[in-house]
This record gives sequence, structure tokens and C-alpha cells, in this order.
Amino acid sequence: MPEPTEREVADAFKAAAPIVLAATPPKEQIAPAPKPDDTWPLPGGTAWVYYGERNQGLARPVLMADGFNSGPSSLDDLWTGLETSAYPLISELRRRGRDVVLLGFDERSASILDNAQTATAAILRAVAERLGSTRLMVGGFSMGGLVTRYALARMEMQRIDHQVGVYFSYDSPHNGAYIPISLQAFAHYIRKMDSRFSDQMNSPAAQQLLWRHIENWSDKPGVSPLRTQFLDELEKVGGWPRIPRIIAVANGAGNGGGNGIKPGTTAVKGKGLGIIGTDLRTMPIGSDTLAATLRVVTPQKNDVRAERLPDIDGAPGGTLESFQILADALNKIIGLGVDNPIKDHCFVPAVSAVAIRGLDTHEDLYADIDSLPLDDAQVDDYLCASQNERHTKVTEELCTWLLDRLPD
Repeated sequence: MPEPTEREVADAFKAAAPIVLAATPPKEQIAPAPKPDDTWPLPGGTAWVYYGERNQGLARPVLMADGFNSGPSSLDDLWTGLETSAYPLISELRRRGRDVVLLGFDERSASILDNAQTATAAILRAVAERLGSTRLMVGGFSMGGLVTRYALARMEMQRIDHQVGVYFSYDSPHNGAYIPISLQAFAHYIRKMDSRFSDQMNSPAAQQLLWRHIENWSDKPGVSPLRTQFLDELEKVGGWPRIPRIIAVANGAGNGGGNGIKPGTTAVKGKGLGIIGTDLRTMPIGSDTLAATLRVVTPQKNDVRAERLPDIDGAPGGTLESFQILADALNKIIGLGVDNPIKDHCFVPAVSAVAIRGLDTHEDLYADIDSLPLDDAQVDDYLCASQNERHTKVTEELCTWLLDRLPD
């Protein structure tokens, strides 16, 4: 079989679903969500409302914001992830008389600052419709925790009474998230054939979330100007809301134990005629700075290097199967078959999810959080998972801890 042409590969990419790196339920598990008790059209998004058991209206609201992805939020995806995965969080909230408000966005890759306007509108609607005086619980999963964090802090700066008693984040990257440089580089390398993967990596939200980012495959990893701007805007509103109790949970282990993924190791290796030579690796350390070798239907191969960065792929934290997502997509295209010895990587380090350390050194990434003073964290209380698990996995361990901290 001859090597495919660039045009053939481009046509195959465009005929296939986009390559999207995000924590979503497997398609075969997604089922239609029940009809909401109410639906709120909002500027830039939608909120779906499910009243608590025995509630005749909105009495004790818990607002939960969606996380990062491409395109609009899906109620079916949200319901599946929060209700039918490992723990029925929605049912448990409703059984306790809490009203569940699922907050979705028209574009999940839009700026966190823009989607915070949607969160603000949802909070104000909940306050206006609430029956009684129980304070709200507001937060989100992954990026949704940052969207609501900024929204609440900004409301306080503007002296808007948000009536929130507890703010929570669920594996949110307060100090940054991580997508391997090799994967970012590959996304940009195939931009001419299919720009959708590159567009996701260069989206406003991705640049705001990622600890290190590259805009083009040949760039050196650095902090995106959009991330710097977002952090500056967050600082201008005080960094965190001050009125509610601030709590956080992490899908990463708190004992400093990593996930076993070694630095500088091949995760995706080309074997099809059109991609032989491609070698996507985990973050290199030491003298070996090679992060990736790239080749897709071109005679030449191009190297991507990353220097003086820590071994973050194997750090304690919520994992994302990004290498597998890409490999599965490539293996559906004739001539672009790959081997995939490493499936996932640390996406949100535990130290980031509980806002207790930065990501710039091995010592910080692999800190024994369980032995650190609670005062070291920027949150009032937190819980790390007993083992490293999938990013935003809804577990009984983390959810029951959150449920025990609902506002009175």
C-alpha cells in the first residue's frame, strides 16, 4: 500500500470527529438525561435545574459548573458524568433536599473571564428564585471551579451579595494544568491538514489553564500571555472569594506517590507509512531534551525540545488519557497507524487542585500533601484521593466528603 498523500490525510481528518482532549464519559455510556424541572437560558450558556426531593421550587441550590472542552456543554454528558459513573452525586444531593443547578456554557473553550459572566447570571438567578434563606453552594469541575472562583471574587469586589455559603472545586487546576508538549506540538504540526486539534490547544481557555503552552510546533514551552492576563485579572478581584467557606478536592493522591509514568518515554510511536518517524514522548528531563519527533506525510522529520522542566507526567494528580485519545484517532486513518505504550498522564497535579504548591519543581509536584500544614493551602479545607485516578472522576470518597460540607 503506498504512502497516503497530504490531501488524502487532510480529507480523512476532516471526515472524522475532531481530536479533543477532555475528560468526557465514553460515548457508549451516555444516555439521555431526565427532563429538568426548569431550564434557564443565560448569556453565554444554559442552566438545567433539578429540584431536591420534596421541594416544590428552588429551596437549597447547589450550582455545579461544567469544565473544559470544545463546543457547547451537553446536558446528557453532564448527567452521565455526575450520576451514572462511579457515584450518583445528583441523586445524593437531591435526596438530601438540595436542588441541583447544572451550569453549561455555549463554548467551553472560551475565555474563563467570559464564561464567568454566565456563572454570575446563574448565581443571581438562583438567589432571585430561592425559597427560604439557605445559602448557596457554588463551584465546578475542572475549569468550572476556576470560572466560579473568579465569578464569586468579582461579585464581592463589586459588592454584589451572592448569598454563597460554600465554594467548592473538584480537581480544578488552581495552579495550572498540563498537556504534554509533544501532544501540543503534534496538534500544531497537522494544523494545515486539520486545524481543529490545534484550535483547541490554542483556545483562550486552554491557554489560561495550561502551566506551559506552545502556539506553534516549533515554539519553546512557556507561559501563555493569556494565562498571565487571566492570573492578573484574578488577582485584581482578590484571587479568591472571601465570604464563603472555600473547599477543594483532588483526584490525585495526597501522599506524594506518582502514577508510575517515567519521563522522556515514548507514548505514541508512528508505524503507518505516513507517520513513521513520529515519536511523542512524556516530558524529558536532564540532558535528554527531546520531547517529540514529528513526521506526517513529509520526507523530513522535525524535533521538538523541552528543557529544564520537571517530570510532571508521572506526578500525583488527576489523569487524562490524552495519548490514547490521539492514538485512537490516528489508528482510524489509513497510513497513520501508531503504537501507544503510554495512555495517559497527569493532567491536574494534586498540588494544583488543592492550591498548595506550584508546578515548577519536582519537589513541589511530588510533595507529600498529607503531611503539610493545612495553612499552606490557599483553601480552607481539602481532600486528596487515596490514589491517583481519572481527572474529575466522581467517586464516593470525594463526593461524600463534599456532601458533609453542604451549607446549613
